[in-house]
Amino acid sequence: MTNLVKLSVTLSLIFSINNVYADREAFESTYVPLAPEKIVIQNASIYDGDGGEFFETDVLVEDGKIIAIGKDLPFSNEFRVIDATGKWVTPGIIDIHSHMGVYPAPGVRTSSDGNEATSPVTADVWAEHSIWVQDPQYALALTGGVTAFHILPGSANLIGGRGVTVKNLQRNTINSMKFPDAPHSLKMACGENPKRVYGNRGQAPSTRMGNAAGYRKSWIQAEGYLRRLNEYEEKSDEAKELEYAPTRDLEMETLAGVLKGEILVHNHCYRADEMATMIDIAKEFNYKITAFHHGVEAYKIADLLADNGICGALWADWWGFKHEAYDMVQANIAIVDQARNGTGCAIVHSDDAIGIQHLNQEASKALSAGRRAGFEISEARAMKWITSNPARAAGIYDQTGSLKVGKNADVVVWSKNPFSVYALAEKVLIDGAIAYDREKNLLPASDFDIGIMSPNKNRIEE
Repeated sequence: MTNLVKLSVTLSLIFSINNVYADREAFESTYVPLAPEKIVIQNASIYDGDGGEFFETDVLVEDGKIIAIGKDLPFSNEFRVIDATGKWVTPGIIDIHSHMGVYPAPGVRTSSDGNEATSPVTADVWAEHSIWVQDPQYALALTGGVTAFHILPGSANLIGGRGVTVKNLQRNTINSMKFPDAPHSLKMACGENPKRVYGNRGQAPSTRMGNAAGYRKSWIQAEGYLRRLNEYEEKSDEAKELEYAPTRDLEMETLAGVLKGEILVHNHCYRADEMATMIDIAKEFNYKITAFHHGVEAYKIADLLADNGICGALWADWWGFKHEAYDMVQANIAIVDQARNGTGCAIVHSDDAIGIQHLNQEASKALSAGRRAGFEISEARAMKWITSNPARAAGIYDQTGSLKVGKNADVVVWSKNPFSVYALAEKVLIDGAIAYDREKNLLPASDFDIGIMSPNKNRIEE
């Protein structure tokens, strides 16, 4: 073999490795929890997040995990005792739709980083590369019992980019906030937003049929890209030495990740007919939609959503602020939940940095509306709307979202029933450590808080 051929083969191998086996250590979670404590929460009323309700029950926490749940549990004197008599305990709340960090406070144009509105398809961008990790809104969400949340790009584009799930602990880098092993999502948007943004510029899409064509064209490209990758991988080592691997394409890489089932699809969509169209497009290209977000008309196709295993991530009572958000009913969440004999997946989401601070109250409003409509829904079941269901939609249910032995000790102690408007989160545990304590005024602090806000000696410095 000549030196020139050897060089060509070597370069080919290097190129192949760099493209097909990209460095997966880049951008991975480096999250390290706060130092966990040994804690026993005694004599609590509990909603476990999976539909269970228990009274006068204890929860034991050790090494960041829930190690026992039951009555009169034995424990050593090493455990810190939290008396929850007359109080309620739930899993940590999870918000599946947040823009904190990409639209941080203070809300100024220079920090408005949620929409890469330069092309209808920007699958190449990742929300985590816009996130300001010192957004003071995180700590406010923590005071409302939120232990994890999913940050999405905005809805200007047909395909807006990747979303990311984070732990609600302020850190100095986004990787150190990322929820370990949580999959990325892909944010898609149908309806008015993309056609308005690009139609006003005299670009495509300017109609809903243009929207649908844009999705389909992108998925056709992604199928071709994935096919070329698969064909290359199926070649023998000898054959690989004689040709270059397909060139990396960040946009196609994300879309191919969806087609391979590695990235979850979260779809902004209001109207029932458009959600049905998006389901058909997903079937055409053999990918799955995890959740429709906002979906004020989800009640019209609740059975269709249940049949396809799609969650409705919805507001309790936001509606009417634009034409496609007009045809709302307050029982929307309850109808989605009760579809197909209760097999539907309903989620209460915020899409708002203030709403995220009281998602328990939003769930309570949705529950009350459902009951007024004649549905017999327990509070224990409604707790799923802000805990286990969003955990499933974020791909992290195996780790959090319910109070189960072996799961992360993400726990909220409430002053009273969390479906009461008067309930306050008194203590919030993340991975078995107390991240927020209302009585002691204990709250995580970022450098921004310490440098700009009023100093607080009791804040946890990260």
